[in-house]
Amino acid sequence: MTEHENRRQRRLDARSLRGLAHPLRMQLLDALRQHGAATASQLAERLGESSGATSYHLRQLAEHGFVEDAPERGKGRERWWQAIDQGIRFDSADFEDASPEVRGLTEVFLQEGAARHARELSAWLGTRDRWPQAWARSSEMSDMSLRLTPELAVALVREMHALIDGYRDLVPDEDTPDAEQVRIHTHLFPIETD
Repeated sequence: MTEHENRRQRRLDARSLRGLAHPLRMQLLDALRQHGAATASQLAERLGESSGATSYHLRQLAEHGFVEDAPERGKGRERWWQAIDQGIRFDSADFEDASPEVRGLTEVFLQEGAARHARELSAWLGTRDRWPQAWARSSEMSDMSLRLTPELAVALVREMHALIDGYRDLVPDEDTPDAEQVRIHTHLFPIETD
């Protein structure tokens, strides 16, 4: 993976998971990724939290390498924060022999991620009539079932990620009309069929 790709997506390990696996920290990181640099007070207002709590958790995120100062934005004592990368890569194989503490943090991270996906989809469904018709026609919400082996499932996930990454090079300029930030959720998991 090149340095440029690493800025887009960060692979979690046990240490970084300790710094991220907290619902408010995950919300703060998502807010910085989606809305750009902000102060602890701005984030507190956006998330309905105290600025003391957001400030503390931003420092924890910084200590674990998820956020950094955005010095070009700060004025005087005002501290602005920005996300370092634009995504998280979680590989369950990295945590197979983890301690009970890390397994617990893994559960927090995965459950909060699933809840975030549900909130984002629900928000889109609740606001889709406010978007231009072209975006309503361009959105997608599907589910599919396949019969796969674990090896084929891994191959499919890799191909989906490669396809999505290929679109990163096609990103329109900031001033391109009709260009919007989009969210893509992928989930692949086995289901009971009995």
